[in-house]
Amino acid sequence: MSLREYNNALIIIKDNGQGIEESELEHIFDRFYRGSKADKVFGAGLGLAIAKATIGIHKGVIQVKSKPKMGSTFTIALPLT
Repeated sequence: MSLREYNNALIIIKDNGQGIEESELEHIFDRFYRGSKADKVFGAGLGLAIAKATIGIHKGVIQVKSKPKMGSTFTIALPLT
């Protein structure tokens, strides 16, 4: 399924935070992965892995676009049927 298909509910979450380095984007949905800038932030690196698994169970997809110092945009597409 792609985000461009019809009959999907789209959820878009955007921030203006520190962004994610391109080299880290391929890992952010891995269990226990914490980015290089997360050393001062509490967490176990499970949040995005759980989100991706939950979305997958519902036959949806999650994608991220991010640029350092410009923030991130997460897009979730869930089928309506």
